[in-house]
Amino acid sequence: MDVDVSSVSSLQSLAKLLSDARGDDDDDDFGPCCSVSAMTPGNIGPVKKESAGTSQLKPEHNKTIWSTEEVPEGSEFDDTWDPREQPEYEILFKQQVGTEDVFFGMSRKDPSTACCEDMVVKIKLPETKFSDITLDIQDKVLDLRTPQKKLLLHLPCPVDSKKGKARFLSEEELLEVTLRMRREFDFINFA
Repeated sequence: MDVDVSSVSSLQSLAKLLSDARGDDDDDDFGPCCSVSAMTPGNIGPVKKESAGTSQLKPEHNKTIWSTEEVPEGSEFDDTWDPREQPEYEILFKQQVGTEDVFFGMSRKDPSTACCEDMVVKIKLPETKFSDITLDIQDKVLDLRTPQKKLLLHLPCPVDSKKGKARFLSEEELLEVTLRMRREFDFINFA
């Protein structure tokens, strides 16, 4: 019989790991302990000793469950129990071009979205008045609320929330929101 040395050492390591899972209380009155139920991810590796003197958290000053950096932007608007339906919308990209771009090819612009400066979000709002619209724009989130509709839109790229424009076309029942995009490498595309 040909036995591989690595498999023997693997079996020995596995047997040691499973026997260590039983712990220090070797009460053999009930027979062998079920090692699967006693095994947890914390049992893998060397035994860690806890120090009673050091504590990572300061419970007297910090009563928050998580820090604000761990919560994604716009999650405060998520409301899964809101019965309002989501309106139809589309996201378009817009770039400013001139004669030097179209005819002479003097700039580095091309028709791709990487060369677009603005993002246009068109939202269909039938049977809605302009005064009923509540719009909140953050760097990565667009939140729109009306009495009948609700839209929480996570934007595909960050925008400058201070430089946005919105207009409501009442005859088409359409809200058009134009947002200036703020991407990491825009200084290369628009140099």
